[in-house]
Amino acid sequence: MPIERLHLGQIRRTSTFRLTALFGLVFAVGVIALLGLIYGLSARELTLRTDRILRVEARRLRASSPETLPERITSALAHSTSGLNYFALQSRSGEPIVGNLTLVRSFRFDHPVNIAAQPGAHGPLRVLAIEAPTGETILIARDIAPIVDLRRRILEILIGSGMAIVVLVLGAGVLLSLAPLRRVRDLQATSRAIAAGRFDLRMPVSTRGDELDLFAGTVNTMIEEVERVVAQVKGVTDAVAHDLRTPLAHVRGQLERAIALPDADPRSVALNRAAMVDLDLVLERFGALLRISQLEASGRQAGFTTIPLAPLLDSLCELYEPLAEDAGVALRLGPIPDATIRCDPHLLFEAISNLLDNAIKFSPSGGEVVLGAALDPEGVSLTVRDTGRGLAPHERAAALRRFYRGVDAAGIPGSGLGLSIVAAIVHLHGFTLELGDAAPGLIVRIRAPAAA
Repeated sequence: MPIERLHLGQIRRTSTFRLTALFGLVFAVGVIALLGLIYGLSARELTLRTDRILRVEARRLRASSPETLPERITSALAHSTSGLNYFALQSRSGEPIVGNLTLVRSFRFDHPVNIAAQPGAHGPLRVLAIEAPTGETILIARDIAPIVDLRRRILEILIGSGMAIVVLVLGAGVLLSLAPLRRVRDLQATSRAIAAGRFDLRMPVSTRGDELDLFAGTVNTMIEEVERVVAQVKGVTDAVAHDLRTPLAHVRGQLERAIALPDADPRSVALNRAAMVDLDLVLERFGALLRISQLEASGRQAGFTTIPLAPLLDSLCELYEPLAEDAGVALRLGPIPDATIRCDPHLLFEAISNLLDNAIKFSPSGGEVVLGAALDPEGVSLTVRDTGRGLAPHERAAALRRFYRGVDAAGIPGSGLGLSIVAAIVHLHGFTLELGDAAPGLIVRIRAPAAA
């Protein structure tokens, strides 16, 4: 069975995609929260370790005497092999006395702070200011560029992981939704074919045994029961129509012979003629019933061919023009596009004939019936429009059923089977039949794909 192209809008509305996205969102929130916790704890631990190093150096320098403090700072700089430590001694006025750090700003003692990179420094610094016994300021700093770089890397990992998770979740949702959505499309295609009368079809069932298979199995059981009931009803209807045609035809023949008798009573002749009219109506209905059953049961396409529209519609208009004139109705042929259609010409001729016959019968004297065709995005649209009473919206579906006669059809000859035959022919071709409001009157459209 051909698969229709799946669109992203259809995929994202599936339950599988939504559940995958929901679980993915929960997972992403958990991963981001975990990475955020790792980031926060790592940054806090690295900052605390830096502060411990600064306080150890601060205690060592604070314990020095005022005379040896400059020498101790110089010695600390000389023994700093990592190159990450900075020391400075500033006077009370902020002038540098010794050291490799020059910061012109005030500090709160014993409270480490972060400052941006200074000229000559390698990166941002963590600075601790303490007060010397002589009132001078001792600055102890450590280059925290590695820590800042590590924080940035952790943050990049956090953002990258979040984006990767979102992409993976969306991709997984799409991939996991494709198979169920394709199966649903197969179920839809099969259900449309069954609705068109193919009761021999069944919903496809896989070996998975999932909820779609359970649903398909239930529907298949229902279809089997519907097929059985419909077959019984159709069988009874067809059997009655077939079995009664012969005796009724015999009765009609006997009435004809009774009318032809030379000594027949004129009153009996009149009664016999009236009975023959009724018998003709019954035989016509039985014939229509058998015709519908034949169309619904055949499913054949042996007589299908590609034909141009214009000659077919011209011949139909020419055939029904005298009937329309007798009824006082103007039959007009509308614009016909230069298009072709694949169909059984005889069956399509029969379908449009029934539509024209109904349109002429239900149009008042002085009315108009228009037979036309047009091209639309879906193919070709054949239309029959009249100026009669039309059908109410709630009656249009019922009008396609057998023996349905509208509330305004009293006194108009007919069996209520014309549109049923049209519907059977349209379904056999795979076309669509639409009844609409012509304001006033009824417009009937047969939509068919245009032949290449």
